[in-house]
Amino acid sequence: MKKYNFLAVILLGITLIGCRETKKGENSLFTIDDSAFPAHFTQKEPLTIGILNPNSKEIDSVAYFINDLRVGSTKGAKDFRIELIDQKLGYQYLKAKVYFGGDSSDATKRIEVVSDVEPKALKYKIVNTFPHDQKAFTEGLEFYNGRLFESTGQKGDSYFREIDYKTGKIIKQVDLPQEYFGEGITFFNGKIYQLSWQEKTGFIYDANTFKLEKTFKYDKEIEGWGMTHDDKYIYHSDGTEKIWKMDPATQKLIDYINVYSGSSKIKAINELELINGKFYANVFQKDAIAVIDPNSGAVEGILNLSDLRKSMTGVTTEDVLNGIAYNPATKTIFVTGKNWTKMFEITVSE
Repeated sequence: MKKYNFLAVILLGITLIGCRETKKGENSLFTIDDSAFPAHFTQKEPLTIGILNPNSKEIDSVAYFINDLRVGSTKGAKDFRIELIDQKLGYQYLKAKVYFGGDSSDATKRIEVVSDVEPKALKYKIVNTFPHDQKAFTEGLEFYNGRLFESTGQKGDSYFREIDYKTGKIIKQVDLPQEYFGEGITFFNGKIYQLSWQEKTGFIYDANTFKLEKTFKYDKEIEGWGMTHDDKYIYHSDGTEKIWKMDPATQKLIDYINVYSGSSKIKAINELELINGKFYANVFQKDAIAVIDPNSGAVEGILNLSDLRKSMTGVTTEDVLNGIAYNPATKTIFVTGKNWTKMFEITVSE
């Protein structure tokens, strides 16, 4: 077994899915020849598409599409070569529109593009250990202007608050209405953004006063999980292998990446933190953090933190690792979990 598959097992029980499933309704007049297709493609592998023509129609030309975006054409039935370097990881839908005798017919096929990156095993060093409120069902953790903020879940007990991480003392807290299950938070342009889980509702507060300024509805049929941001966008996870890009001004979801370790999807991406240009992501029910390329979705590193849970008493296997906050002042990472008794300040290296 390759090392990256072994490391992926730390993140998730792996199910490998082949690419030979076709879209329903594919016609039988022409088909895409997949006889030489591998089980998966990587972005570095070009794709050569041929057309099977069992009825020997005289083909005038063929136009080729990936996910309904035209990528080229050929005269007659010549094979067509497509570079996958700019394609996302995940499923891609191929379409060949075949023109013949004044008519046209579509042939379709689905392929899966996976990562060829071998994740590195990362190690950590505990710098400090701090108290953590064991009643806190942690969903989000983030530093803002040198202050640490935490958000929690559970209906009737969801909030975000500022805490003195050295003592665990609550400085200020804002409770969500009882009908909401709180999720991740992030700060952007003087605002606090907070998600709810299945209520498809987000909240925007003033970062200084904590006053609620706006609620918004998700524009996709997804759940709300973790959040982070860069200088332009907010990113949030939805409990699948997807990490969404959100426009903070409109709260519209405008793009996404799929997270893969090798040929395996890493589902249940949870709390997020952007650290030195990489996503650090908790994986739900795993005591591990995946380090992810934000452009491709490829897992580049895996940090196994299972020993942290073992160092605490009164913490069960249901009290999962969740909560990642980067402190730029100390260049250290703070991690904790749902109902954990401690929060750990760590450094990470290969």
